[in-house]
Amino acid sequence: MACIHFIGGEKGGVGKSVTARVLAQYHIDNGIPFRVFDSDASHGAMLRFYGDFSQALDIDTFESADQIVEIAAEQNVSVIVDLAAQTSRFLRAWILDNDLPTLAAEMNLKLVYWHVMDDGHDSLKLLDVLLADYAAAMHYVLVRNHGRGRDFSAFDASDARTRFEETGAVVIDLGGLHPPTMNKIDHFGSSFWAAANNRDPDLGPTLGIMERQRVKVWLGKAYSAIDTIACPADDDQEDTSP
Repeated sequence: MACIHFIGGEKGGVGKSVTARVLAQYHIDNGIPFRVFDSDASHGAMLRFYGDFSQALDIDTFESADQIVEIAAEQNVSVIVDLAAQTSRFLRAWILDNDLPTLAAEMNLKLVYWHVMDDGHDSLKLLDVLLADYAAAMHYVLVRNHGRGRDFSAFDASDARTRFEETGAVVIDLGGLHPPTMNKIDHFGSSFWAAANNRDPDLGPTLGIMERQRVKVWLGKAYSAIDTIACPADDDQEDTSP
């Protein structure tokens, strides 16, 4: 079963692109074929860090968004869609006006919406909007991003979490990588694999020994969280490298 992963959260600065980068690296390291669509015209993190797998997406144009389904279905791969802030209305129009959930069921495509959260009130409020938009038409992953917040007790105690879990939503934690290390990775423009493994300056900028170790530990914990979600590594997924 091919998956289409929408990495959202609507507000800026919650860590959507970092989550998308981790998910992309997870696919690479597990030999799962995938493609990426990057809807952020101003920053384009996926185009920068995972350019070999990525292409630009104009989410407010149906013809551009249509490529998401075309590639997922024709190439039988997972598709990661990194959604820029303030794009939910365009995504909603494309999904609902085309009745994508019905088409996805007919084509054996799984639709997964990743709601990336900081610990602010806005992330919690947006959960009600998300459920109103799609109800049970999506599979949901709610990401508590500890790189953007420390106290998620309001979410944990919320009615919104209960309603999402009743739909089968999965709640995962994404830990925060040591900020100076993450800043170096971003400055280098490195994939997470290169950040964790490259020791040869001739192949690109390198981190120190302990910095590389921090990245490996951080990725390992993130991968353990992703492993709790069925779609990224379904047993029946064809095991061919991208």
